[in-house]
Amino acid sequence: MTKEDVKKLVKKEEVTAISLWFVDVLGQLKTVTVSYKEINDVLENGKFIDGSSIEGFSRIEESDLLLIPDLDTFAVIPFEFDEGAKIARMICDVALPDGTPYEACPRQTLKRVLKKSSDKNLTLYCGPELEYFYFRNPNSTKPLDQGGYFDLLDIDEGTRIREKTLTVLEKIGIQCECAHHEVAPSSHEIGLKYKEAMLMADQVITYRFIVKAVAQQHGAYATFMPKPIAGENGSGMHTHMSVFKGNKNLFFDVKDKYNLSKTAKSYVAGLLKYCQEFCMVTDQYVNSYKRLVPGFEAPVYLAWGRSNRTALIRVPATRPGKEKACRVEYRAPDPACNPYLAFAVMLGAGLKGVEDGLELEPPRENDIYEMHDKEREEAGIVSLPTDLKEATINFEKSTLMKELLGVDLHQKLVENKHIEWDNYRIQVTDYEIKRYLPIL
Repeated sequence: MTKEDVKKLVKKEEVTAISLWFVDVLGQLKTVTVSYKEINDVLENGKFIDGSSIEGFSRIEESDLLLIPDLDTFAVIPFEFDEGAKIARMICDVALPDGTPYEACPRQTLKRVLKKSSDKNLTLYCGPELEYFYFRNPNSTKPLDQGGYFDLLDIDEGTRIREKTLTVLEKIGIQCECAHHEVAPSSHEIGLKYKEAMLMADQVITYRFIVKAVAQQHGAYATFMPKPIAGENGSGMHTHMSVFKGNKNLFFDVKDKYNLSKTAKSYVAGLLKYCQEFCMVTDQYVNSYKRLVPGFEAPVYLAWGRSNRTALIRVPATRPGKEKACRVEYRAPDPACNPYLAFAVMLGAGLKGVEDGLELEPPRENDIYEMHDKEREEAGIVSLPTDLKEATINFEKSTLMKELLGVDLHQKLVENKHIEWDNYRIQVTDYEIKRYLPIL
């Protein structure tokens, strides 16, 4: 879109205000809203913000940062606001005052990773499946239903909210492949149709906003917290990935037993080699590691398979003649991640495997959860980090993560996660009170 296109749409749609969206280093959505009367100035000059107040951004002495809207992200938010107001949104890159990219901007970071691929005429695609829970309010984990996997609850409140969400997502231009109830009570999933990685990261940010907003409109609360209920499955963001050159899927090889090309196998090998280093990005909170435990359909062990859902990476089967659908599914991320950084590290790690020509070990199709520790040790199967502290140490030492994210952003993330872990470890939990107070 051009600036003139945006101006015409603002007038045609009778937009009264424009929200300029951006995210902090953790992927939390931020916004600055301007009147439609300011659209000319914003399109020409961007909008200054105080970066010192944004998590992981500038220090006070270098606080001025510039929001530069991506014109192609202009969309009217399909909600009814007070007095019939219409609000549009544009997603922004964060830049320095002179317009040069700001290194700690997550969106700019993903752009840098993707540019290396586009320079080689490669297009990287992602298709995430985001799970989430509906609760009555932010202070309660009382579910709205007691449904299970794929249950049809046609008069259930959560199902009605989910179906309304689908409608709103389609109105704002986000294609959804399927939606269904998940395993845990009040747990739902809406799968997004695969798109180019940058567009998909933008859609994930929009998706989370829409899911929460529609729930709020219906008197409920939607959360992407990875593990809100102990003893139940948590929320994941299984991410499907593929690499194309023109119209050719570089992951597909009709002659291979698994229909996987050498490129695809090296890509998977790259994910397996570096996942312990980038786990802190795809699973970035203390609570993330309450989900990544055996027994709750969350991947823990570093292995790949065709139909093995206990493996970290799965290669879904494709129908004959559907070679464009050949892809790999990385199952560890949770939906609370920063999608720009999560895609950057996953794609970057996979492409590093391709660049280095890594060899892929044979798949494992047995239930890894059922293996004894000694069996896994003899098979050379190791696990993801068991907590945020371990994940942060791995990430902090990683040369590849510094290269992909930049030294400055890498350091900001490390500092943030060390602080989070320190704040967590000094807490006295309900478990400790119930377990120890009566006997000690």
